[in-house]
Amino acid sequence: MRLKFRPVDATFYELFSEAATHLVKGADLLAQMLGEGNDREAIARQMRDAEHEADETTHAIIRRVNSTFVTPFDREDIYALASGLDDVMDMMDEAVDLVLLYRVTNLPAETSEQVEVLQRCAELTAAAMPSLATMASLDEYWIEINRLENTGDKSYRRILASLFDGELEALEVLKLKDIVESLEGAIDAFERVANIVEQIAVKES
Repeated sequence: MRLKFRPVDATFYELFSEAATHLVKGADLLAQMLGEGNDREAIARQMRDAEHEADETTHAIIRRVNSTFVTPFDREDIYALASGLDDVMDMMDEAVDLVLLYRVTNLPAETSEQVEVLQRCAELTAAAMPSLATMASLDEYWIEINRLENTGDKSYRRILASLFDGELEALEVLKLKDIVESLEGAIDAFERVANIVEQIAVKES
């Protein structure tokens, strides 16, 4: 029988929780960016700062795994989870940046559903990260993330249908499609994080 030694050092769990907290902030800033009447340039600056902070946390995780002899779970899984969390932040940052660069003023109403999904995914992910220490009740997390991703997919298809119904100019359609695809990419990235967590939990069970 294979015996597993789980180190007492909680640094990795703290860093993963920190990374997920950045995602909550990023999702909230994204919601503000897509809201009406907000200072989008100021929000975009805040998002860039949040993305840089997330990068620093990712680098801290990588430095930690490279300098630690015994890790709480497989190194490849630590790298994958750190990268997955970073990918989510990058996609949300991209969406914010595109809204600013394209000077989009009117977004399809259905994008609010995608943002709500992202905010909920961020909250669930932040709540789940501390449970990596015990691997307890994580199945509820990845099941709900999968459900939310399906909801996001349906919303994404409805948005695409509305973009191509012939009412918008071609250039406007292309701009909006890029933004919507970034939102969808962020939702998909959250699901990849949940899948990584599930793989870790299965290995460690």
